[in-house]
Amino acid sequence: MSRIVLDGVSKQFSDGTTAVDALDLEVADGELLVLVGPSGCGKTTALRMVAGLEEVSSGTIYIDGNPVNDMEPRHRDVAMVFQSYALYPHLSVYDNMAFSLKYRKVPKAEVRRRVDEAARILELEPYLERKPRQLSGGQRQRVAMGRAIVRQPRAFLMDEPLSNLDAQLRQEMRQEIRNLQRALGITMVYVTHDQVEAMTMADRVILLSGGKIVQNGTPADLYEAPANTFVARFIGTPPMSLLTLASGQGGAVIAGTPGPAVAPEELAGATLGVRPEHVALDRDGVAARIEGVEYLGADSLLQCRVGEQSLWARVSGRVGLSRGDTASLSWARGAQHFFDGTTGARIESEPVRRDATMFA
Repeated sequence: MSRIVLDGVSKQFSDGTTAVDALDLEVADGELLVLVGPSGCGKTTALRMVAGLEEVSSGTIYIDGNPVNDMEPRHRDVAMVFQSYALYPHLSVYDNMAFSLKYRKVPKAEVRRRVDEAARILELEPYLERKPRQLSGGQRQRVAMGRAIVRQPRAFLMDEPLSNLDAQLRQEMRQEIRNLQRALGITMVYVTHDQVEAMTMADRVILLSGGKIVQNGTPADLYEAPANTFVARFIGTPPMSLLTLASGQGGAVIAGTPGPAVAPEELAGATLGVRPEHVALDRDGVAARIEGVEYLGADSLLQCRVGEQSLWARVSGRVGLSRGDTASLSWARGAQHFFDGTTGARIESEPVRRDATMFA
């Protein structure tokens, strides 16, 4: 197990691009930390610097209190699992998993013991003599993880390991990786662009943009109290609806509508945020035009237009609405989030209460 610290770590490439900008973060011993963000935000570069595959431009990386900037990757005692699996196609599953141990001249009996144990944990025992081409995508990913496990590293570094799998298999593998990390009690840094992976797997999430940390917290922190409109848009499927407020009768109203008021007058010009699951059909609510309906079985997603602004609603079961219809929508006052209309920073929050009185 291992504790990893990045102290003011930056990475500038030769073309002048800053991929990671003065990054400060700590990964606790035994923690599963997820780095998430859009393409180009610096998450993979940060991971590769921890692994020693990218040189640090400035700042210091520590593993268990020891600076490792000048340490070769093989001496850092961390194992990296890649998106592409990086398996040797001509070797069997056993030999792929045993490769690094044989390279290090680990005794044969110990190699066998470690590979057999990893195969048992990952349910790969029936496949040890097969070649990678004879395996499914999920089985190949397990082999890649097994190759890391047998090394008994201090930490796992995982770079979008599930992105090549189909949706159902990704869901299964998310839980497998989480269970494996808990069973081994090992430190894991996991990189993904998929916010669902981040929310369902992480002890803690770091959301990056432009090489900087936008928010650092538990999945619940980012979902229930986004630090700004970037976080609100990125976290959640569909994301939080963001609506500009304007002065109206009785307080601030959604811009482009006659009301009703949804916030105090002093919040005119701010941005109102509301999660789709907190929006309900209500004949006394805000008038909306239905632009799309997605029936998902247990619930339905309604893509709506309120004034000239977009609003998502997630309502239970099937609804008798279709594109072009009109409806009235409302939500609990306690479900509202407010952000500065200029900077996008969070300016007010109330605890989300689904049972609160509707504003109408």
